[in-house]
Formats: sequence, C-alpha cells, structure tokens
Amino acid sequence: MKKIIIFTAMFLSSLTLSAFSKNELYEKIDLFGEVLENIKEDYVEEVDQAEMMDSAINGVLQSLDPYSAYMSPELFKEMQTDTKGEFGGLGIEIGMEAGVVKVISPIDDTPAAIAGIKAGDYIVKIGKEQVQGKSLMEAVKLMRGPVGTSIDLTVRRKNVKKSLEFKIKRKVIEVQSVSSKIVGKEKKLAYIRLKSFNQNSDKQVLESIKKFEKNSKIEGYVFDLRNNPGGLLNKAINITDFFLDDGEIVSTKGRKISETRKFFARKGDEIQGKPIVVIINNGSASASEIFAGALKDHKRAIILGENSYGKGSVQSVIPLNNGGGIRLTISKYYLPSGKSISEVGVTPDIFVEETINDFKINSEKDNQLNYAIKLFSS
Repeated sequence: MKKIIIFTAMFLSSLTLSAFSKNELYEKIDLFGEVLENIKEDYVEEVDQAEMMDSAINGVLQSLDPYSAYMSPELFKEMQTDTKGEFGGLGIEIGMEAGVVKVISPIDDTPAAIAGIKAGDYIVKIGKEQVQGKSLMEAVKLMRGPVGTSIDLTVRRKNVKKSLEFKIKRKVIEVQSVSSKIVGKEKKLAYIRLKSFNQNSDKQVLESIKKFEKNSKIEGYVFDLRNNPGGLLNKAINITDFFLDDGEIVSTKGRKISETRKFFARKGDEIQGKPIVVIINNGSASASEIFAGALKDHKRAIILGENSYGKGSVQSVIPLNNGGGIRLTISKYYLPSGKSISEVGVTPDIFVEETINDFKINSEKDNQLNYAIKLFSS
C-alpha cells in the first residue's frame, strides 16, 4: 500500500479544496485506493504496479491540458538534452489532442521531416503498438530507440482517406537552429531560417544579422519560421527584441503573481528599420508565435503563409525526487494586442498556401518564399 499512500498524497496536493468539500475530497481518495486494490487483486493479468502508478500520475496531469506530462528519470534526462540542441530520435515535436498523439512539427532535415511527416498528422500506431490510450511520454518512449534502428509510424492526415505508413530510421539529432543566405534577384534580401528556439538561437541570429548588415546592399529580411515548434521563451523574447525599439513583446498570466509578467523591448533595432517578412505555417508553434505575433501587432513585419499552430501556454519543467520530472503548464501568454493564440494561432496578413515544393532545401519552386521575395519588389 506504500505506493498508493504516496500517490494519494500527490493527488491531494493537485486538487484545490475549493473544488470539493473536505468530505467529498476524502471520499474520492478512498475511492481511488479501492480501485487500485481491486485491480491488484482481481484484474485478469498481474499488473506492474509501478507502471500503473506512472499512468495514474500521467492521467492527472493530462486531464489538465495536452502539454502537461510526467517524465520518468530516463525521459527527463533525455528532455534536458533536447533543449541543448542535440538529442536522439526521429526529430519530431508532438502533443496530445483528444487522447491522440498529434504532430506539432517535424524538425528540418531530420528523419521525420525527410520521410514526409507533416504538422497536423495524427500518429495512430507506433510499430505494432496502438497509440490510443497511451500517454504522451509513453508515445515518446516508444519512438526513441538505438541510433540506426528503424520504426514504423502509421498516421492519419487531414483530407486523406487512408492511413499513411512511414518507416523512419532513428539518428542522433543535432539541431542547428539557424541558417542564412542571400536571396532575391532585383533586391538583395537576407534570408534567415530559424528552426527552433534553443539555448544558442539568439546568438546565432545576431551573428547572422551582423554578417548581413556589413553588406550595404541588403534591403530587407525574410524570416522563415515554418515547422518551428518553439522552444525557450526567453530566447523568443531576445530575438524579437532585436527588431523593436520599444513596446511590449509578450505577457504571461498565471495563478501565481510571479507568473504574471510583461516583457518589453529595449531601445535599438539591429537592422535599422529595414522591412521584414515572416513566413509561418501550421507547424509554427509556441515561441514562433510569440515572435510572429509581436512583430505583427507592432506592424514591424508582414506575416505570410498559413495559420500557425496555436500553442499559447508556458510549461515549467519541475524536477522530482525520483530523478524524473513533470512538465506543468504554469501560465498562458498574450500578444501585445492582448489576444491569446491558444487554439487559435497567429493569422497571416497574406495567406499563401503551402505546396509540396515549399520549404525544401534549394528548391526554386518554394511558393511561399517566392511570394515573400516578390513583396519587396512591389
């Protein structure tokens, strides 16, 4: 019963006494213990109680929202590697929607992106395992494995009748979050592709800007945030600040006073007011939406492409005594206009549909990028 007692204490701490009277709350705790005992004694097969408790913890967290989740010590260690820019796996950012694993975004040049996984796909089977009913972290664990081994993913895609099957080989993912080049024929434009907001992204963006600003012929900037799943909030704020002289960048609102904050731009536009076009798609999420939304609200950039994903919440990673951790939503963020993008996303100023050739390396048929370039000539 020790594990049950430990969990019920955690369960109690996750609820507010305002939601129930004390008697009702204790009745629920007793009921939970009774259910666990019945499973232990009468379920058709012997169960692993440790795994069952992990699932119960996950159930509490995922009843809150799609982004809160429990991480075992193993997964917690891997997650910490993710934000440092190097990790193993398929190169895919996922979330939960109605109990199903949904692709937020495949990361550029990774096995998932190369195989053809797209933002908005629903993963219904991993190998031979049905995903329905599994937690987000259970799905992550199934997709991870030794480098060089392959995994089969079955997905359902909007407007496609049949399930799609992909065989993807796992590899060590090294995320080079920023790449840049000069584009345009009539006018020389600086193109910066921002793949994620990790620990080095702001430094890499600033280095690219300084390199471009030495070229007196640069007349504008194109920022490509397609399939950028987000990342670190402070890096999104730093990068947005590069292009604003003043004004609010983003605000966060949570239950705690410490989580209700506003972030403002400091004096100094790194590109001296040059025009900006930001390209987004359905795979642009979280920190990407802060960047695009703030520049749109301040009329500092034209936003082009498709509606972004709509992830407007901030998660805190909280270590636990067992070496694991939880991702817990602690606040929601709001654009300078006061709008939340949760479940809504950032709407582009100019809607340009993504085609099969968009967003491919060295593709001259990238419809959205070509449209962005033409805007500088009009």
